[in-house]
Amino acid sequence: MRTILLLFLSNIFMTFAWYWHLTHKELVLWKAILISWGIAFFEYCLTVPANRWGYTHGFNGFQLKMTQEVVTLVVFSFFAVLYLKEPFHWRYLLGFALLLAAVYVMFKK
Repeated sequence: MRTILLLFLSNIFMTFAWYWHLTHKELVLWKAILISWGIAFFEYCLTVPANRWGYTHGFNGFQLKMTQEVVTLVVFSFFAVLYLKEPFHWRYLLGFALLLAAVYVMFKK
């Protein structure tokens, strides 16, 4: 559970690092890059421990990656709707269901 919590927190930082500047078009690109790097630093401070903890407590690399992808999409969905003000379509839910099916397959013994 600690791994998943840390992955959620790290993804909040990473989503902002990658996408916050889309609503700040007045900012020159090099400044957006430097600010994004600064935000991403905190993402790495959470992702590295999350992956190390998960790997030493039973997750394999494939499982960590698949979990990361699902967490990323959940966090990004909230970000896109709440921060970018983009609509959420039913086809996104279908895509998420397929990803969850992939997670099930990855974790099935």
